[in-house]
Amino acid sequence: MMGSETMKGEPWLASPAPPSGRQQRSWKSKIMAAAKVTVALTSLALVSLVFTGHIWDYTGSNIPHHTSSAPLTPHDSANEWPDIPSSRTLTWHSCYAKQYDCARLDLPMDWQDPTADDDKRVVLAIMRLRANPNSTVGPYLGPVFFNPGGPGGSGTWSLRDHGKLLQTVIGDNHDLVTFDPRGVGASVPRIECWDTVQSRRFWELQEVGVIDSHPGVLYDAYARAEAFSQVCARELNSSGLLRHSSTVYHARDMLEILTQMGESELKYWGFSYGTVLGGIFATLWPDKVARMVSDGNVDYEEWFDDSRINHLRDTDKVMDAFYTTCHAAGPEKCAFHAATPADIELRLSTLLSNLTVNPVIVPSSSSGPDLPELITYSKVKRLISTTLYQPVRMFSTFATVLAALEARDGQPFYNLTLSGSPPPSSLCNLDTVPPTVPVSGPGHEDTPDAFPAIYCSDAPPFLSSPTEFARYAARLQDISRAAGAVLSLTRLSCAGRAGVRPGWAIDKPVGAGNGTAHPILFVANRADNVTPLVSARNNSAAFPGSEVLVVEGWGHTSLATPSRCVAGVVRGYFQTGGMPGSVIGKEKRCAVDVGPFDGGAEVAGMMEGKERDELADAVRRLGLERRLGFMMGPRLGV
Repeated sequence: MMGSETMKGEPWLASPAPPSGRQQRSWKSKIMAAAKVTVALTSLALVSLVFTGHIWDYTGSNIPHHTSSAPLTPHDSANEWPDIPSSRTLTWHSCYAKQYDCARLDLPMDWQDPTADDDKRVVLAIMRLRANPNSTVGPYLGPVFFNPGGPGGSGTWSLRDHGKLLQTVIGDNHDLVTFDPRGVGASVPRIECWDTVQSRRFWELQEVGVIDSHPGVLYDAYARAEAFSQVCARELNSSGLLRHSSTVYHARDMLEILTQMGESELKYWGFSYGTVLGGIFATLWPDKVARMVSDGNVDYEEWFDDSRINHLRDTDKVMDAFYTTCHAAGPEKCAFHAATPADIELRLSTLLSNLTVNPVIVPSSSSGPDLPELITYSKVKRLISTTLYQPVRMFSTFATVLAALEARDGQPFYNLTLSGSPPPSSLCNLDTVPPTVPVSGPGHEDTPDAFPAIYCSDAPPFLSSPTEFARYAARLQDISRAAGAVLSLTRLSCAGRAGVRPGWAIDKPVGAGNGTAHPILFVANRADNVTPLVSARNNSAAFPGSEVLVVEGWGHTSLATPSRCVAGVVRGYFQTGGMPGSVIGKEKRCAVDVGPFDGGAEVAGMMEGKERDELADAVRRLGLERRLGFMMGPRLGV
């Protein structure tokens, strides 16, 4: 699984001979180059997965007096992950322009028998944003862990991208700690099903359309999913990763990190799939839960059985919000306006029907693509599904794109999805980063091949035939007209994986009959396109004493829309343990500060004091400039 050059990997991973310094520098530049072209090659530049913007600067150089007890080597300014040595004891190294602390922790692959095969281990990439020693919020309160979602989301990518904003919400008197789960991102060995970048790109270029785009596509999609599963089994079976990637392993890894940091209890904020990780941790070690915010809740019961249906219960409510808010905004703010919300829906339906027989051509030009692009029904359906994750940020732009497509102008669609990632001059110039080498550079928010490896490990085998998938897909499309066809591919990724079962799985319902050491706070939007409100209520019922906070907005996780109310509740919870104060039969509700067609209105000036202004600004930026959490399955290309 090597390219034309090699990098130094872990000795127990049987990596090739160590390269020269010149080779190492070459690898770093090539990793950066490969990251820049990934999306363009396969039309995978969805705004919900890749953002523009900068890494938020954090220049605090002083170490808090009471930070976590794992040792720090303050003069070791390792630049990026390949420069950081791994160790079986947690050792921090200053990294990434001294803005963060990094560690690479060497752990057993099999926690049930940790000494059985010492040649098979995992090395986790762990990152910390230290507390502000001069915090005005309060005294140092220790670390808060977070997971951005997935499965397959890179915590270290997310920390560099928007960790400072999250830290502002919880209070900068906390360290913010995260890690790339085993098989993901800078953790090694990485879950990579293709042995070269070129093989991956050529495979992705053969992607079939959305299953309802044309007759027979559903069966092509099923065969393609089975073929991909076979490739993954061939490449990964010998590594042991496929048998040791279920969520319970990730929870045990998190416990080990916590313990090696000298902490006895966990404070945690999990988004989307991160709510599953948090739920497993709280089930296995309820006495170690000091704080837990479960935000954008995946239904525990559904995740671990073979149904996977209810996650789309609120999807069309978010789609309906586009029609109603576009109509209310008027033609000045919504380019796809019509006389009634129903007329807007009809207008979109007509556009989609036309695209099935007459795709829009984006000609090659100096301001457009180098090669002509076709804007098809499938691409627009995938864009619809993606837009529903972040309505406040996306609805206005989405309306403009639709209006242009209606006029046979594909340039706005191209500008939104593809213009920031021009294709490389040659695929031959791309080198493969071996899975035993931690990725560096800006990277991506996710490791796509890790999604099915983790997702399909957590539930019984499912989808044994194309006919069974057709029935499942029909049910999803009945539940959600807007995204059922697109998101059926999530479960389809498990086709052909029945032969690989996890070595360790949860053997009891998720929950704690006596509650946790401190009650869990479940947070859910009124309408979330992939984690509906009912899932938060179901999960809360499994943990007595927990409470549900309902956010009166649309999209995925509470950060899809700015809410000073939510930020205040979350901060108060982490600072003092205070719960929102739900009463029996009712739930605490929080209003939102910005609507989908408000033009990115500023959220400031309504909260007293500097601290409140900073909090309002943080939630505004998180809602309007960033996306957190994703439960999307393999990358959904437009």
